[in-house]
Amino acid sequence: MKSPLKALAAALCVLAATAAHAHNVWLLPSSTVLATPQFVTVDGGASTKPFVADHRPLQIDQLVILAPDNSKLSPVSVTKGELRTTFDVKLEQKGTYRMELVREGVRANWKVDGQPKRWMGTAEAFAKEVPADAADLQVSESASRLETFVTVGAPSAIKATGKGLELIPVTHPNDLVTGEPAVFQFNVDGKPAEGVEVVLVRGQTRYRNQLDEIKLTTGKDGKVTIKWPQAGVYWLDADIKDSKVTVKAAKERSLAYTATLEVLPQ
Repeated sequence: MKSPLKALAAALCVLAATAAHAHNVWLLPSSTVLATPQFVTVDGGASTKPFVADHRPLQIDQLVILAPDNSKLSPVSVTKGELRTTFDVKLEQKGTYRMELVREGVRANWKVDGQPKRWMGTAEAFAKEVPADAADLQVSESASRLETFVTVGAPSAIKATGKGLELIPVTHPNDLVTGEPAVFQFNVDGKPAEGVEVVLVRGQTRYRNQLDEIKLTTGKDGKVTIKWPQAGVYWLDADIKDSKVTVKAAKERSLAYTATLEVLPQ
């Protein structure tokens, strides 16, 4: 039998070797399915492993919480710690709530007198703040969506935005059960996207030696079918790159989608 220290060291080595993002962002609600209206508490962070608060708190200044009737709610009791952000949301309507953080930006790298310079900002600010004739100028665009869903009573429809990379739920994200495959479609700017790389990781990674990632790629219809190996909270990450840029100097656009999903036992 492995000693606790040896087991922990082995787990850390395996996790450090993964190709996952250096720091994974996440929103983790205390419950995703509620029988009656009530509060939920949500944690948010950026960490080396999903749902393990070990790096920095999530910035939620741009957080949008949409009620089933599409009205917007504000988080309450917000606390920003050193490793995670925590807030409460009062869910009073029946149906599905959507919590989302959407970010878009431009990244530029260039040199001044041989020294590297870096810049990040909006597409509007790019033309004003980055020299058009900068030496060795490299520009890229990015757009990301981080979200999770909570349902009170029966699930309700989740509307597509038609912007960036997003999940179109063929199977509702609050109706996930072991033994029942789920089908998700991924769209880019409103159209099914082929070749989206999808990775799922079940939580509680610190208590096992393997990440046990589920890796899938969307087909021409933008869909993937997920067979849940066991119940738990899953971190889903989807990524794709294309050339649909808005800044002429950029050659590539990176699109990312991240969600927290809870899978219940049968």
